[in-house]
Amino acid sequence: MNAPTDNLGLDDSGDDLASLLKSDSAPAAAPTQSDGGPLYIDIDLIDEDPNQPRTKDNPGLRPESIAELAASFGPKGPKTPLSLRPNPDKPGRFLINHGLRRYRAGRVKQLAKLPAFIDPDYTDDDQLIENIQREGQTPREIADFIGRKLAQKVKQKDIAARLGKSQAWVSQHVTLLDLPEPIAAVFNTGRVTDVTVVNELVTAYKESPKDVEAWLSVPTQEISRGEVKLLREFLAEKGKDGAGARDPDTIDLVSGKTDAEAGEGEQGTGAQPPKPPREADPTKLSKAIVQVEHDGRPARLMLTKRPPADGYAWLKYEDDGHEVEASLADVKLTALLEG
Repeated sequence: MNAPTDNLGLDDSGDDLASLLKSDSAPAAAPTQSDGGPLYIDIDLIDEDPNQPRTKDNPGLRPESIAELAASFGPKGPKTPLSLRPNPDKPGRFLINHGLRRYRAGRVKQLAKLPAFIDPDYTDDDQLIENIQREGQTPREIADFIGRKLAQKVKQKDIAARLGKSQAWVSQHVTLLDLPEPIAAVFNTGRVTDVTVVNELVTAYKESPKDVEAWLSVPTQEISRGEVKLLREFLAEKGKDGAGARDPDTIDLVSGKTDAEAGEGEQGTGAQPPKPPREADPTKLSKAIVQVEHDGRPARLMLTKRPPADGYAWLKYEDDGHEVEASLADVKLTALLEG
């Protein structure tokens, strides 16, 4: 093959593609190259790097995540080529520098070849550096992209198919294009970035805009899936029977007052003597902290962050504060404390 070495990513040591592929047995298929583009290498000539930094618990390697990536591929595979280097132990074969997820997705897609560049100038720092420095697109950027496609008369189902996502996922991001002002404020300032939470807030706002606006106006209010679920349950109960149908000692989620206290203020009746505070139940934890050990490191379960799938949970390491998704099968419970 007479392709210029610059296009193949080779160094100037005199190696050419033929020497890189030299082996006792002929490869399954020699790499091919389109004009000005990457090589197309037989997928059966590519090996995973056994020392690559992603572990089996990495969320990006979950089967559902790989299947989603595969669904986004066109007939020629990924748009971004893999970076490969010659396998020193198996002449004629290649190890993956960058592109493990694309490789596995290509397997799922049953692709015969994958686009790639050959880069022998590789150190074991490169993979980790690339993954650390990669920044994902924000929900707002995704929503703006979808908005542009919709303006071009592309249907949501076609956008979903092209991105390898569900139509519900696309619809959730469409909601971000026209948020009510109070919700837009907390979204744009980064107080909430979870698209599902934003959509739940929009639904609650349609039911009771004043209550939701007051709830969001509290600077210390945590905006999580659990907290928004409680808010919606409160609004549903309030809308069903009215505040007066509840126990008068029920504390209002927004005002912080009991229904009885709120009623006294509205009716102008005389103040009642305050009730003594309830004694704390020594058998109950006001806030539980679940301490665990994962990969030999102390951590705690993040009980307010939804896990990606059954059998998984979010952990925060005690030593550096790093958050990670982990299989519960690899987690050891060490203590249950009160926060």
